[in-house]
Amino acid sequence: MQERLVMMMELSDAFIALPGGFGTLEELFQMISWAQLSIHNKPIGVLNINGFFNGLLSFVDHAVKQEFITPRARKILISATTADELVDKLQAFRFEPDPALSKLKWSPSSSQKEKLDLTLRL
Repeated sequence: MQERLVMMMELSDAFIALPGGFGTLEELFQMISWAQLSIHNKPIGVLNINGFFNGLLSFVDHAVKQEFITPRARKILISATTADELVDKLQAFRFEPDPALSKLKWSPSSSQKEKLDLTLRL
């Protein structure tokens, strides 16, 4: 599965999720996570046919309000109710890397290891 996702990432110009089940959601969130980590900078969208993704989009917005997802990261996921609208939004998308996360090196050939501050602050 991982090899398929890597190939999909390398060969695609954008990612569009249609209504689906757990596999669709897993691949959607994998691509979102990779974009958040600046592993790719391609647009990601959901075609929200008949409000299929309304609950998911509400959950994501709730996670932003609860500060589990940053407003910048929220912009990674694009939604539209028609294919034409979604394509227009995907074409207009401009990736904004997270300054903290974009410093990390994700290439397997990268020999430079960044030291992260993982101190728990309560």
